[in-house]
Amino acid sequence: MNVLVSLFAAISLALGACADARSGADGTVQAGMTSQQQAGPLTTAQPDESLPVAYFAGGCFWCTEASFERIKGVQAVVSGYSGGTRPNPTYKQVASGQTDYAEAIAIYYDSTVVDYPTLLDVFFVAHDPTTLNRQGPDVGPQYRSAIFYQNEREKAQAGTAIARVEQSERYQRPVVTEVTAYTNFYPAEEYHQGYYELHPNNSYITNVSRPKVLKVEKEFKHLLKEAYKS
Repeated sequence: MNVLVSLFAAISLALGACADARSGADGTVQAGMTSQQQAGPLTTAQPDESLPVAYFAGGCFWCTEASFERIKGVQAVVSGYSGGTRPNPTYKQVASGQTDYAEAIAIYYDSTVVDYPTLLDVFFVAHDPTTLNRQGPDVGPQYRSAIFYQNEREKAQAGTAIARVEQSERYQRPVVTEVTAYTNFYPAEEYHQGYYELHPNNSYITNVSRPKVLKVEKEFKHLLKEAYKS
């Protein structure tokens, strides 16, 4: 579906594990931010729909969105919801477990610069693929690890990537990532887009998101955009 449909208006946070952990996610600008940060996401561009798109879910989309925005060849990342059946889900519905959606991201990428297998490698570092229906403080199937493949090639590449992770013994537990056919993607409400960059002092960002993003930056230094190279 066209992910450039109008983003939904900001809504109240849901009660529950993720909403509690991500307190302050109300779309307001936090104190101490620059005027440039207040104006809009610093790294989220309008998606170029001529590019291929990868659809992943790895817990809170604030974390995974920021991780992939740093990768060279990634043109834009959109936070949203995938893997469910209910039309037009909202954050409140998804976060409270009222739907079968997962928090997910749509990654628009230039395949001449970064390919799908490389994005899979980043995916398996950007989150823990061995915790079933959970990422850190976020608990429930809406935070499941999932790859939504669009063709048989992507399905095969996902299987190869999982086997590679298992063989590497990076994790002590087996990978539980769901590999399922892509059906839909709904962009999340506007205030979720670029949240990592816009709210650097949010407690969830500093305690949960930032360590994941830093891990990706450290492991994939050779893939980082110039702006993120230290």
